[in-house]
Formats: sequence, C-alpha cells, structure tokens
Amino acid sequence: MGGSPLLIVDVQKGVINDWTAHVPARVESLQGSFDEVIVTRLYNPQRSLYRRLIGWNEFSLGSQESQLAFTPRDEATIVDSPHYNGATEPLISRLKAEGITRVHLCGIATEGAVLLTAAGLFEQGIEPVVLAHACGSDAGHELHEAALQILRRLIGARQVIGS
Repeated sequence: MGGSPLLIVDVQKGVINDWTAHVPARVESLQGSFDEVIVTRLYNPQRSLYRRLIGWNEFSLGSQESQLAFTPRDEATIVDSPHYNGATEPLISRLKAEGITRVHLCGIATEGAVLLTAAGLFEQGIEPVVLAHACGSDAGHELHEAALQILRRLIGARQVIGS
C-alpha cells in the first residue's frame, strides 16, 4: 500500500472471542502489504479511570490478557499505551516527521480504540483508512457495524473500506 503504514490497534488476547476471532489472522496477513507496521498494545494503569469509573480491572501492564493475539513482523514498532486513542502525540510527531499523510488501520475494538484512533489521526491532519474486514468488537457485531457507520460519518465514507 505504498508509503502508508499499517497501524494495528489493540489486537490482544483479552479481547479475542467469537466476534473478534477473525481479526488476528487478518492483521497478521496484512503486514506484508505495507512498508511499515506499527502496533498499539493497550494497558490499564493501576489508578486509571478505566478501573475507577467503569470497573474494568484487566489489562495490567505485562498481564496475559494484554499480550498480542498475533505475531507482529520482526521490524514492527510496538507501542504500549494507557489510552484508547492510539494516535498519541509521539506517534503523530513521528508520522509527520516522516512525511506520512495517510495511515491504514485495523484492530479491536471498532467502537473504541479503532474509532478513537481514526478520529485522532483525522483531527491531526493524517488521512485514516479503516480496513473494516480486519476490525471487530469484542462486544458484538452490532457495535462493530454501528462504529463503522459512525466512522463513515466522522472521517468520510470512502475512508472505511473492506466491510
């Protein structure tokens, strides 16, 4: 896909279930089509709002459920992050310094980290392209489809492909 990197968002063991079981194999096979692969891995800090407000206590740094559910290629960059939005300031700065204007992304959960990362890229002037066939929601297909509809509205219908 030319100079556009592939950003694989939070494809981790703790979110693999019947609705997301297809994602690891798809993201693994996509890696060879891109010059650069960046992988985000969500973790949940001890005093986070995830724990305090929504009672989500899993995904401590280094825990089994926070481990990747696929094998990233050898030269992939892995970024551990305590945020849903993987479009962090260091990543945006790096992409802009490299002259990257478009990023293809996929991962889990479509209605959470994928949506927020795509919107974050968009807001920073980097064109997101969501590879819908390599996304999923651990909360079900309905939320996945709803998120794709929201993404089409937020970042443009042509920016969501492969659904």
